[in-house]
Amino acid sequence: MAFFRNTAVNLLNLHYGLFALVMNGAGVFICVYLLKAGVPMPGVLMAMAGILLARFFIRPAIVRFAVRFGLQRMLIAGTVLMSLQFPVIAFVHGANLALYLMILVAAIGDTVYWSCYHAYMAALGDHEHRGHQVSMREAIAAMAGIVSPILTGWLLITFGPLAAFGVASAINLTAMVPLFWTPNIAVAKQVPGAFRAALPGVLFFAADGWIGSGIVFVWQIALFVSLGGSFLNFGGAMAISALVGAVAGLFLGRHIDAGHGGRAVFFALGPLVAMILLRTVSVGHPAFAVAANALAYVGSCLYMPTLMTAVYNIAKRSPCPLRFHVATEGGWDMGGASGSLAAALLLWLGVPLSLTLLLPLVGVAAAFVMLRRYYALYGQVTRLEVEEIGGGQTAGH
Repeated sequence: MAFFRNTAVNLLNLHYGLFALVMNGAGVFICVYLLKAGVPMPGVLMAMAGILLARFFIRPAIVRFAVRFGLQRMLIAGTVLMSLQFPVIAFVHGANLALYLMILVAAIGDTVYWSCYHAYMAALGDHEHRGHQVSMREAIAAMAGIVSPILTGWLLITFGPLAAFGVASAINLTAMVPLFWTPNIAVAKQVPGAFRAALPGVLFFAADGWIGSGIVFVWQIALFVSLGGSFLNFGGAMAISALVGAVAGLFLGRHIDAGHGGRAVFFALGPLVAMILLRTVSVGHPAFAVAANALAYVGSCLYMPTLMTAVYNIAKRSPCPLRFHVATEGGWDMGGASGSLAAALLLWLGVPLSLTLLLPLVGVAAAFVMLRRYYALYGQVTRLEVEEIGGGQTAGH
């Protein structure tokens, strides 16, 4: 298994596994906890949109800090900043000051972390093993999702929100430890054409952000309501879905690296469409909702390697991976905020919650066209590109 020989990527995936314990635990409870704390459904989605819009305006500052400190240190800082949002959530009661503070703190942490994480992964990863490496990351995240949502639900019921979100914050802090043994990657002060080269990634992530707003934010609310507003039932449903999808992505990663990216697009987006349609008819029916949620991890473990293999490879060929991902994450912010606000508007107008779950199909159609075009151009020449760019070369210097 040659893709295991990259120690830096292995450490980065270990970091991500610990981080995923939090994101698949406390992270999936944010929307439903806000709903339980008295924030109305449209208000919850507007809060998510607020975080994304704030991220968009904060994001340009990341490059200046990364030039000074390097990607490794910025990722460590982002991990710490991500930990700060969770204790604040425990104090939200309706649209109070804590809600607005949470939006600001979450926006800062998310912006620093995700821009630097994706740039770091793109720079450290191996082009010829990209599908395997991303698939391994997604499988680790799925396995982390088996235990963490049940634990978070139990902590919320037994000890309350401060304990549940406090534990999440502590675990998130430990995720920075593996990063101490990864290399720091310098970021050039000026890189002509870097943002122009990011346009394909921006379009990919704008579509993905629109998809994510529906299959994550809106669906979490729909699932929670369908399961009677129970934290423990919600956590159990999330654990079942993680168990179902833990190994699905490993097959697809090998398929992509073998030069079959075009077919992988069908394998990835087909289940995603089926999942969206099943979710639409499952709202209000607990058993169907749990089944639809179980299909979610299969869809994610197939879709994410297909999307991120393309994005990371474009990033590695770009003049600067960090600037590339600052721009692409901005695309995700705009797509996610737009999708969240569209869903909030529909709910405010009285449209049934089930119908708002169809909104991601617009993003799926756009992603299908773009991914098919990418793999038609690059899916069969992976190893030739490796020779051209020198395999382990890192951009941004």
